[in-house]
Amino acid sequence: MINVLKSYKSFKITIAGLVQGVGFRPYVYVLADQYKLKGSVYNNEEGVIINLSGTQKKILEFYKHLINNPPEVCKINKYKIEEVDFIDFDDFKILPSQKSGKLNLLLSPDLAICENCKNEILDEANRRYHYPFTTCVNCGPRWAITNSFPFEREHTTMQAFDMCEVCQAEYINPTNRRFHSQTNSCSNCGISLQLTDAKGTDLELSEKWIFTKISELLKAGNIIAIKNTGGYLLCCDASNKKTIQQLRVRKNRPNKPFAILFPDLELVKAYAILSPEEEKALNSKERPIVIVQKLNSTYNLAMQDLAPNLNQLGIMLPYSGILELLAKEVKFPLVATSGNIHGSPIISTQEIAVLELSTIADYFLHHNLEITHPQDDSVLKFSAKQSHKVILRRSRGYAPNSFGCYISNKKIMAMGSHLKSTIAFMPNDYIYISEYLGNLDNFEVYNRFTNTSDKFMGLFEEVPDVVLVDSHPSYLSTQYGKELAQELKVSYQEIQHHKAHFTSVLGEHNLFAEENPVLGVVWDGTGYGEDDHIWGGEFFKYHQSEIDRLSHFEYFSWLAGDKMAKEPRLSLLSLVNDNLQPEIANRFSIEEFAIYQSLKSQSHLMTSSVGRLFDAVASLLNICHINSYEGEAAMLMESLIIDFDLSKCKSYGKLSKNGNIPTQLLFYNLQMDIKKGTEKKTIIINFLYTLASLVFEVAKRQNIKKIAFSGGVFQNSILIDMLYELGENEYELYFNRNLSPNDENISFGQLMYYLHIKN
Repeated sequence: MINVLKSYKSFKITIAGLVQGVGFRPYVYVLADQYKLKGSVYNNEEGVIINLSGTQKKILEFYKHLINNPPEVCKINKYKIEEVDFIDFDDFKILPSQKSGKLNLLLSPDLAICENCKNEILDEANRRYHYPFTTCVNCGPRWAITNSFPFEREHTTMQAFDMCEVCQAEYINPTNRRFHSQTNSCSNCGISLQLTDAKGTDLELSEKWIFTKISELLKAGNIIAIKNTGGYLLCCDASNKKTIQQLRVRKNRPNKPFAILFPDLELVKAYAILSPEEEKALNSKERPIVIVQKLNSTYNLAMQDLAPNLNQLGIMLPYSGILELLAKEVKFPLVATSGNIHGSPIISTQEIAVLELSTIADYFLHHNLEITHPQDDSVLKFSAKQSHKVILRRSRGYAPNSFGCYISNKKIMAMGSHLKSTIAFMPNDYIYISEYLGNLDNFEVYNRFTNTSDKFMGLFEEVPDVVLVDSHPSYLSTQYGKELAQELKVSYQEIQHHKAHFTSVLGEHNLFAEENPVLGVVWDGTGYGEDDHIWGGEFFKYHQSEIDRLSHFEYFSWLAGDKMAKEPRLSLLSLVNDNLQPEIANRFSIEEFAIYQSLKSQSHLMTSSVGRLFDAVASLLNICHINSYEGEAAMLMESLIIDFDLSKCKSYGKLSKNGNIPTQLLFYNLQMDIKKGTEKKTIIINFLYTLASLVFEVAKRQNIKKIAFSGGVFQNSILIDMLYELGENEYELYFNRNLSPNDENISFGQLMYYLHIKN
């Protein structure tokens, strides 16, 4: 025995990354047993620590296997192995978390219900039949219920539920997939449901019959507010035209499309032709809403009421036990939209849901699991030709993700933008980005924004050394960031909006070390420029830690403040030639037309916004004069295009000698095309082709081969496909890939700017 022990050695393995809340420790336990190794594994503030004793050969084989074949949902960023003094372990154990410092690891996003758990809740012979909060180490809520880290039950809202003997037996059984599952529970010891009417009267149904009753209520045309794992959803029959119209009126959402929950992929394929990328996304562990454009049939769906005037549908599959049981019981597509009043954040507490939604929902499904981090469903789409992924909203399943490891001697908090707000925090080796929060004009969104800032500082037990804000003085994110910096007695720095967009792409693709310059194309609706005008059609050059503005769309008048972003007809009035103004007068009342004409003649505030150019074209083509939701005009334009042939396209404008885009001339040429009787779809395609062509004109004039794109305009998948086709093999194109191109990426871009750009 002594000789055997002499051949044994001990090693310490440190693993960092997304390794907590993903079944990593149970996986290590089983793997150590396979290799006949003794030791321990535990979580700490930086990841997972493994101590092993055995032969060096076996330990190194174990190490190689672990790094090359980790659990499916984990993400290893850093790892190391080092020999330590020999420890004579009796066996292998999972030890309680040992936090000795501040948090320095990736945080776990929510995971969609796995196939095993789904089968259990649908199996009448299984003890978890119809228990909607069935989870295991491979699935279930994580970020939604997290209070602190390391990820242990007592650090989540699951601490309110003590495991019964049977669940506890699963928890300690190494052969069970619920071995050390921190969210383990069942109907005997776990979360309970309650179905009530809008007045709060309990229907007093057992869990076995609740979803049967909900199915009956939905078929009868009722709207039901359902508390899911990230917050409340408002659900109704997607084929019931009258009920959908009621939901729109009650929620004050006249035209914005609704997401549709399908019970399974088979039924989705009866309605839509899915690309491989769309199918993969629908089935992924994130389970986002996927905007599907190829619909082969709408059967009995109330399509015009679900997505007015659009040729696309937002589709999702069940990602929680609640949605799985709901979808399987009703067996038909359901509207599943965020439970909130228009413009407010998603609601997560029963008290507020009853207060705010009782005039919208006819019935409520509540449960008693507290949600720490309410989250909307994430939304993405893929372009038709290139299958390029565009994230439209980054939330459940993706947040609070982190991008690589960075070195900074300062702790930094970036407050992001005003619309589509997010917060980015760098308290350690990682950058953490909050879920989508919303428009800060809304009081509840603003409260959630400030609470998120507080939660980040509390979770990481750190305050920033510097606060980064947008240079727009009226943004509430800017004002709050300055107040926070003053309160903490730290510095703040203002960063121009469009430069933050640009650096968000440079950061995502690690382009800061490039020897050759990178062209930045940043097109959006609005952003405060360095010359005190409203930017939004910008070309930048990044080279050797410096950003220069090369050119832009030539300015036109900014009318009526924020109202211009909501009324495409104002952009049209601003851009239309004075002698052609009478042709568009029918879009206004006589009084309005006189007022806005006067404003135009007196306007000193100008804009280069491509977003407003899109609005002007939409109004000129009689597609949309007043937006009922953000980006409606651009979405309606995109929806009219099914395909394009670049060989048949023509351009409405070229670069001016000074390198700027002649906006007025471009728009005038487009108007003349309309007068010639050119088909509306052709004009839209030519408009997009013009924009795409101008990018490469600028790149050619500047002799730059790498081009980075950001801003809300690049949510247009047709424009993206055109850029890829025109660029072919001559240019390298970069887009936001883990973040949305819209203002959600501003907080990350602010951080990248601070870390990499010379001031």
